[in-house]
Amino acid sequence: MGVLHVKDVSAAYRKNTVLKNVSFDVEEGSLTGIVGPNGAGKSTLIKTLLNLHPRLAGDVTFFNSDFKKEKTRVGYVPQRGSVDWDFPTDALDVVLMGLYGRIGWLKWPMKRHKDKAMEALKKVGMQDYAKRQISQLSGGQQQRVFLARALIQEADLYFMDEPLAGVDAATERAIMDILKQLREAGKTVLVVHHDLQTVADYFDHVLFLNKTVIAHGTTETTFTSDNIAKAYGGAVQFMKEGAANVHSAIH
Repeated sequence: MGVLHVKDVSAAYRKNTVLKNVSFDVEEGSLTGIVGPNGAGKSTLIKTLLNLHPRLAGDVTFFNSDFKKEKTRVGYVPQRGSVDWDFPTDALDVVLMGLYGRIGWLKWPMKRHKDKAMEALKKVGMQDYAKRQISQLSGGQQQRVFLARALIQEADLYFMDEPLAGVDAATERAIMDILKQLREAGKTVLVVHHDLQTVADYFDHVLFLNKTVIAHGTTETTFTSDNIAKAYGGAVQFMKEGAANVHSAIH
């Protein structure tokens, strides 16, 4: 099934080209890591696909249709640093925001909606923090709450912008367990990721991006030293124990 089709997409900030002729297709039920150096356009790619940043050129289809028609099937977890955590609201209300597309912005959530939100918080281990102000949560706890907000949408396609950045090891494991469960349930997930050492363990597909697509495919065939060098412009040493793992930092 054509979950996501991207053809010759370009985008810019002011006069600086950030994305140029980006093309790729995403398979249903895949878990894809989007990797590349700083400034490669990874976050901009997600925002452009979701119409949160202007697209200069190119075509994008979701489920063989237009995003506006299919947006209820798409979930999004932004970078934690892009969120105003001082906004006076608690964890439960943040999760309920994921249902506003169904409830309506001017309607009060009902008990069934709150029960659904509590269920999502429980999935990410945050049910005991439902009434805690988000500003009082740790970085890892905030990330779990935003993941719960995405889960409550029950989307078919998820975009996550560095959900593992700055979280503790326990939160990282918990988030990855949930993402793999989504994949096993037939959902499709794209994740902006910064740690090359975990790519082979975490993702079944990888997309190398540096303003354009350097390589895209199954992790087994695409996550190679050559493609890493092309994307990052440096030399990488590998040690192979089944799947290739990054052994040293990019120079």
